[in-house]
Formats: sequence, structure tokens, C-alpha cells
Amino acid sequence: MTSPASKRPRIGSADKELSSSSSSSLLDPITPSILQKGEQLATLYQKASPYPHAVIDNFCVDGFLESILTELKHNSKVKFKETDLFRVYQSIDLGNLKDGSELAANMPNLMKLKNAIYSPQYRAFIENITGLEAGSLTDEVDCAANCHTRGCHLLCHDDVIGTRKVSYIIYLTDAKPEWTDSDGGRLELYDAIAEEDRFVPGALPVKTVLPAFNSMAYFVVEPGVSFHSVQEVFCDRPRLSIQGWYHTKEAPSQIENATLQRLKSTGEGENTEGTFQPMADEATTAAAAAENEGNGTESEPTFSSEDGKFLGEYINKAYLTEESLNEIRTRFEEESSVKLRHFLNDEWSSKIKAAFTRQDKGDKVGENNPSLDYHVGINEKWKAVGPAHKQRFLQYQEGSGSSALSAKRASSEDVVDVGEHLGHLKQNLFQSAEFGRWIGWLSSLGFPLGYRGRIRRFRPGLDYTVAHYGILTTNAVLDTTLCFCGGEGNQCSFDEETNELIGSDDDAIWESGDVGGFECYIEADDDDEGAEAEYDEEDDTQLLSVSASFNTLSLVYRDPGTMKFVKYVGSGAPSSRWDIALEYDVKIDEDDDDDEHQL
Repeated sequence: MTSPASKRPRIGSADKELSSSSSSSLLDPITPSILQKGEQLATLYQKASPYPHAVIDNFCVDGFLESILTELKHNSKVKFKETDLFRVYQSIDLGNLKDGSELAANMPNLMKLKNAIYSPQYRAFIENITGLEAGSLTDEVDCAANCHTRGCHLLCHDDVIGTRKVSYIIYLTDAKPEWTDSDGGRLELYDAIAEEDRFVPGALPVKTVLPAFNSMAYFVVEPGVSFHSVQEVFCDRPRLSIQGWYHTKEAPSQIENATLQRLKSTGEGENTEGTFQPMADEATTAAAAAENEGNGTESEPTFSSEDGKFLGEYINKAYLTEESLNEIRTRFEEESSVKLRHFLNDEWSSKIKAAFTRQDKGDKVGENNPSLDYHVGINEKWKAVGPAHKQRFLQYQEGSGSSALSAKRASSEDVVDVGEHLGHLKQNLFQSAEFGRWIGWLSSLGFPLGYRGRIRRFRPGLDYTVAHYGILTTNAVLDTTLCFCGGEGNQCSFDEETNELIGSDDDAIWESGDVGGFECYIEADDDDEGAEAEYDEEDDTQLLSVSASFNTLSLVYRDPGTMKFVKYVGSGAPSSRWDIALEYDVKIDEDDDDDEHQL
């Protein structure tokens, strides 16, 4: 596949027009010397990587953006919005801010800036420095004032929606003291990597742009090319900006390759979860498959005392008694999900906690440490997984000898990577016939036909997954996730008088959801709303949210119409989120009540 093509810039044609006296008053907010640098800016733009982009410093004349900041602080209100893709405070939509309105009268300088940057003269300047055809940008105004506070972020996307053509950001961050790397909020740019018949972003950014006060970043919006994100804000100062787009009359070619379209695609290459593998007991798996195929009923696994003895080497024995098994089964049948706290026995949970605590502290992540190193924690055992418009986390590489090594060293005093412990559990516990019979009995879904899954680490300030149609399954699955993170793994209570969660500090932080890390289940849209539809926290498509909790197993029945995502883990999280995340392929009787196992 060839690399995405970019057009050569047209140089010089707009400079003469911009220097005419007729346009000078309209363009007064913009530093005059900038308008004479079309050739220089066009050259810098085309030479930039990973795709053409540029930053104009000292964009507005001295004192002008300070006056806009004052107007915004005194006249605008912000609305908090959060989805799987972003967390932000949105303010004034300048496209709806009309001349003559009371609000516009209270913000004359903001109106001057809007009129300047969308004027025919400045649009011609933008066309010139980005290599676009003259007259291709329309007069449509599409911009807003946004505020990113501590913890706010915007995950990887390409900005392609409708007729958008050029994206720009004018930064209104504090001028004194100057914004620094440790403050976060950088614009992150990604390489386009060839995959199948399209381009996707790499897992990690390859270039970042500091949101310096009175600078303007810009680039042409192009499907499968203009991948970018906004790094989490790590400081208590707001990252203010005016962000918007210039439009053309027609949507770009190959719009089907835009990230939002790809998130709603079930086509080839969109699945990120891999294929199902047979359980360890192939004979039992084959028998279950044959029975389900033959008569459409579940096989009822026999959970024996020998199974309990084996599982007791790993699992808290409270979950192996007849009374608890019946209680868990009843709850799962009623709710299609169950959360089992303190799941592993003390021996296993304590050594896993010691291992991940050591690794997190060594990497200096979480607890409000700025996440400045995208490569932290990446080594021969832990690899970064993308593409970034769908997911980013570290996956443990399960080698042929990792399980045996972990088993041999598990009780020793050697320093053991947490991945070795988790790898041993995945292979020897979660992939065992004994565990298959246990979850088959608890869920009433029968012995699993197969499994797929991995060992993941979500680093604070860096990692996440996004809801997308590529994870939709053709059959029902039983999601089985064992989570580890900072805290004790206890259920917090809620004090209605103080409106606070009561429990250990770390447990309460995770359960509040403020630092992300929770796994959210949402319903895929049946109607054709287009890719502009958002997955909002207030949307009624949300079915279930499972907060991160130490040594906690969650079992969730997921039907073919349900998606899930792990919300971006913020830098304020007490630790990384570590988990063993598996899906078990299950069959249910087609004659059963449709609602019996619905979330």
C-alpha cells in the first residue's frame, strides 16, 4: 500500500491579497507579520511529519487574547461532557453566536476574532498555506470554546465528520507561568500504519505539540491520515482553547476510512479480540459442542468435589461451598452479571499485589504523577497494543515457558513480574476444565465451547479501550474478568448526607469513576444515526458499569448486540488497572425466554 498523498502548496497567491488596505481592519486581531509569511508557513507545513501540520506562534496581536479570556470568564458557562472518547467542559458555540445578540455584545473581541478567522481573506490564507485549491473553503462557521481541566482528555481520532476540511486550535492557556510538559494537554499526532486496505494509527503518538498561549495549530482533515488526540491535563490550571474547522462543499473521498465510520463497522479487519480457542479438556468441549449442536440445549456440567479441590488452590474457598454456589447462580440468573470480591485466596492475591505495586512505583505512574513517557512499562514481556483509535494498553506476551517459570518461582523470594503470576493463572486456572465446569454451573450456560482473551495493563494517564462494532459477537459470550488495582477490594457505602463514598481511599477513588478504569457495557445502536452519534454517560444505551476493584472477578453475560469499553485510566488513579480478561463462547437454548440472560 502506498503512503497517503498530500498536495503541494500554492505559494504567494494569497499574500498580496492579504496586504491590501481593504482587509486590514477585518484582520486587525491577527499579528500582521504572520500574514506576510505564507511561503514560509506553506513550506514548514508540507515538511512536517507524521503528516502535514504547523503551528503559528504569536498568532494574535499583543493583549488581544487576554481580552478574550476576560470576556469568556465573565460571560460564558461550561457544560461537562464525558464519553468513552473524551472528557471535557464545552463552552460557547461560536457558530451560534450571532452579531447583534446580547451575548455577542458582551464579547466584542471574541466576535472580532471569529469574523477575522472566517473572513474570505483569511480563508484564502489558510488555503494557501495548506495547499488547498483557491476558493475551496466555505464561509461555514464551526468552532467553540473548550476547557480541559485536570483529568480531561480526548482520545485518538481523525476529525473527519461531514464536510470538515481544516482543523485548527487557538490556545488560550496561561501565559504566565508558561505551560510546560508536566502540565499535560499536548496535541498528540500519530503515524498512519498500513493495515489491510486502509491506514490506522499506531499505538503511541510520534509527535506532540505544546499548547502554548497565543499559538494556533492546524492541519488538513483527511480520513486515515490526520490521527491526533489531546493528552490528559495533569495540572490544576485550565487548558482553554478555541477549536474549530473550516469546511468544504463536499465530504472528502474515502470517508468510509474515517475513524468514526470504522468504529461503526463490522467489516473484515475491525475485530480486535482474536479467535476462540478450545478449553484444556478437549473431550468435554467437543461433547458440549455436539450436544448444543444436536438438540439446542445447554450441557449441565457436573461440578465435582475434585474440581473444588483443584480450584481451592487458587480461589477463595468461600466461593466453593454449596451455599455460596447456589446464591451466586441465583443472582446471575436474575441479573446476568455478578461481582465476586476477594476472589483469589490470600496467598495468590498478596503476591500479585506486591508484584504490581512494585512495578507501578518503579514506573512512577498513578497517584497524580504526570504520565510523560509513552513507553513506560514497555519491554520484551509487555507490548503496547493498538490501533489507538480503538484501544491502547500493554499486553503480556505469554511465552511457552512463562507458565512453568511462574509456577516454579511463585513461592520463592525472587522478584517476579506480575505478568508471570497472571500468566500462570490464565493458563492453569482460567483455561482449565475445572474452571470451565465451575462457571458453566454458576451461569447455567453449560461448559464453554472455547475462550479467548489476554492479560492487560492499563497505565494511568495513558491507556483505554473504546466501544466499537468490531467487538460485537455473533454468539453470546460470558465475559470473565479478574481485576487487580490499588485498594483493598471492598464495597464502599454511600453517605447521603455528605454525598461521599465511605471506604478505603483507593477503593472509593476507583468506585467513584472519576479516574476511569471502569468497564462499561452499552447497547449498539439499531438505527442508522451515522457515525456522529456519541456514547454519552447520560445515554440510555448504557447497560452496566463495573468499577475497577482489587482481586475482584466479574462475570457478565454479553449478547451479540452489546459493546464494552474500559474507560481511559486517569493519572490520578491509585495504580494501573491490571486484569485477566477472557470471553467464553457459550450457547443458550433458542427456545429460552429472550430476556432471561439480557443485561
